[in-house]
Amino acid sequence: MAIKICVVASGSSGNCIYVASAETQLLIDAGLSGRETLRRFKEMGIDLSGIAAICVTHEHADHCAALRVLHQRHGVALYANAGTIEAIERGEAPGTLAWQVFTTGAPFLIGDVRVEPFPVPHDAYDPVGFVLSVGDTRVGVVTDMGMATTVVRERLKGCRAVVMEANYDEEMLRNSKRPWSLKQRIMGRQGHMSNAQAGELLAEIAGPDLRHVFLAHISSDCNRPESAAAAVRRALDAAGHAHVEIQLTFADRPSVCADV
Repeated sequence: MAIKICVVASGSSGNCIYVASAETQLLIDAGLSGRETLRRFKEMGIDLSGIAAICVTHEHADHCAALRVLHQRHGVALYANAGTIEAIERGEAPGTLAWQVFTTGAPFLIGDVRVEPFPVPHDAYDPVGFVLSVGDTRVGVVTDMGMATTVVRERLKGCRAVVMEANYDEEMLRNSKRPWSLKQRIMGRQGHMSNAQAGELLAEIAGPDLRHVFLAHISSDCNRPESAAAAVRRALDAAGHAHVEIQLTFADRPSVCADV
């Protein structure tokens, strides 16, 4: 069964991913402003009233800025684990958002979509990635992650499409004017993935089922889209996965939509 996927926005200014089956429409994160979220969905021809739920990866503002607007004005259900909810509600009046609480590692259903949250290493309270399944079709989402763990590798194997960050080019980050402490955080085990790390992981988990890779969270000052795509292309081709299509994602506009 087909799943449609489009990265509505990706980057430090906001992250949002649209996933739809024949019956159910979901968002992974909602980190744009409410106004910009509405504008982009209108441009895409998608009615927000049809969105069943938002599944939240972690509490950082670039992943949850529009949660209140979409929940209270448009009736979109909110799903997160207890740690993420606690972290988000530190900046909200407790009880003003009605949450559906999931347990990391325990799959649940939203309509006909099976959602499997799994832990990822990132500097947030209790961050997760997701595998979304309809029938035998699986889509993996890991937007912010400092390193690949055994759990991450196992969950992403067998996916038809993967959204994965390729945040920085190592040389550009080292030569940037950012403070050394920030560079260390980004390159650390709970920071972000480099182009080379993303390529290595994708080459390892790719198989005959993997058709689409969306490169996400590409840094605007420590990376270039063409550099990220080239590094991942080399890694995939070297591992014999020339059949995998690479799609770029953007901060200022949606990516292509893929049916997987």
